[in-house]
Formats: sequence, structure tokens, C-alpha cells
Amino acid sequence: MLASLGTTLSIELLELAFTHGSYSREFGGVPTNERLEHLGDSVLELIITGELYKKFPDVDESRLSKMRAGLVNNPALVPIAKELELGQYLRIGKGEEITGGREKNSILANAFEALVGAIYLEKGYEVTEAIILKWFKPAIESSNALDLGMDAKTALQELVAVMNLNPPEYELTEFGPDHDKSFKAVVVVSNEKFEVGEGKSKREAEQAAAKFAYDKLSARTS
Repeated sequence: MLASLGTTLSIELLELAFTHGSYSREFGGVPTNERLEHLGDSVLELIITGELYKKFPDVDESRLSKMRAGLVNNPALVPIAKELELGQYLRIGKGEEITGGREKNSILANAFEALVGAIYLEKGYEVTEAIILKWFKPAIESSNALDLGMDAKTALQELVAVMNLNPPEYELTEFGPDHDKSFKAVVVVSNEKFEVGEGKSKREAEQAAAKFAYDKLSARTS
């Protein structure tokens, strides 16, 4: 299980990390990943904060906070969770299974944070830090540029121009009932499609998609 993790964890802890509340409700109230998620969120913030502090010594605390917020939110966590293929390991209820719970951004992000918590509990801070920084290296490298007064769509526009690629195009779809619509956006750059961004508004979805594309493309230039 999770050969790409870079370390080994006990089956019991992994199962806990991937147990969603919907599974617990259907199978007699077994423990869920919520406590591990809470722990992982704190560990993740500490590691990212420390790395930003060391990497950008001239950046003040206000911008450091913004950079950290951009790195530890759901749009930043989901691509890593998908790369690790966490969806296939989730323990979810039948209802969530039917509605595509294994691909839901919120469930994947929460499972990722729970996994971080599990690694920390079993392997300690230093091992967790090394793994997290490996996963987040491209996003950390690009975080300063995204914070320099640019939103993700603007930053992506400038990056593709530097790389001599075609301007980004956005494919937008909506889903959900009329009273609670959500949106999905896909960025296409020179015929290449990137991660799907989701949001409660068109702008939020496009910004999330642009951030995914920016991180992927900027990693190719480093």
C-alpha cells in the first residue's frame, strides 16, 4: 500500500487515516480520520511555515502568512493527494461511493492531512518534514511569485508567455442542484489539459485550476 509514500506505516494507522465519517456511520461508529486530520493540519502548517521562513528571509510575516495559506489549502493539497492515488484507499460509505466520493476534493484533502498526521505519529517530525518538503517543493518554489500582487490566473498568464506557450484557455462546467451549484474548471495550455479546479463560483474554480497549472508548469522550469 502506498509504495510512493517513501516510508512504511502500520496497516491500522493507514486504515484510520483513510476512514471517512460516512464509512463510520454505516459500520457501527468505527473511529474516523478526523482526529488525525486535525493533527496533520497542524504539523503541515508548522513544516511549511518553517520552510518558507528559511527559504524567503526577506519576506515579512504578512506575506509569509499569505504564502502559507496558499500552500496548505484544499486546491494545493488535492493534486498531491491525487498523485498519491489516495482515492483508491479511502474507506467511505455507500452513499459517498455512489456520488463519487473518492474524487471529491474535500474528502481527498482531509485524507491527505490525516495521512500527514499518521506519518508524524509513527515516524516523528524529521521524517515527516522530509516527506512533506519533497511533495511540496514545486509549490513552494512558485509560492513567492504567486504572492507578488498576482492572482493565480495572472501569474499563469505571465508564466506561459515566458515559456512561449499559447495563452491559457478555461473549460467550465457546473454541477449540483440549482440552489447549491458548484463549478469545475480545466485549464488548457497549448493543447495540454491540467488538473480540475473546483469552487462555488466560476472565478473560484478558474483560480484553483490556474494554480494547479501554474505549479505544474513552473516545476518544469526549475
